[in-house]
Amino acid sequence: METLKKISDYYSEKVIAYGATPKGVDWNGEESQKIRFNQLTKVIEQSRESFTVLDYGSGYGALYDYLQNFTDREMHYIGYDIAEAMVLAGREKYKEVQNVNFFTELSQNKTYDYVIASGIFNVRLTTSDEDWEKYIFETLTSFNTLAKKGFSFNMLTSYSDEDKMRDYLYYAVPEAMFSFTKNNFSKHVALLHDYPLYEFSILVKKFYE
Repeated sequence: METLKKISDYYSEKVIAYGATPKGVDWNGEESQKIRFNQLTKVIEQSRESFTVLDYGSGYGALYDYLQNFTDREMHYIGYDIAEAMVLAGREKYKEVQNVNFFTELSQNKTYDYVIASGIFNVRLTTSDEDWEKYIFETLTSFNTLAKKGFSFNMLTSYSDEDKMRDYLYYAVPEAMFSFTKNNFSKHVALLHDYPLYEFSILVKKFYE
């Protein structure tokens, strides 16, 4: 999709301008980023076992710092981003940290315990709703293949205040996303829409099955 190249350029410009900060991945600030991560990481089961997590659309790897405070379990973090500038920023930031890797391409036939995606469906630029929704559904299907125990993602909500909505962003109908994931991936799906941001998160849990 040509749009993905434009989106890569969009985020590359952000991280070059603002560095490894929330603004560098086009978020308002650190507090909202923590709220977001708090919802998305609820997909991770409570146990003492080590785990792997693929941060899909990782940016410079802010989720890794959150996970370090979230759990003391052994973890292997893999950051994936289509924007090379983001991956380079992550590699530089965590170059001394073991079990942290960043890539612009994913290995074929490799799976992870969890896949977490924050903000990757928001910026659609000039892509039509129909084409963007097709991309979303295809990407979620790939998450289901990549994740052994579960995956989570967030999206801007169609219930946002109209005066705050922007044409280049995509606002999803929460019920439609819940229905798609519930009918296609797992019986154990949660829709979280009760936190103070103009978005919702969906958790797909496979470890119960």
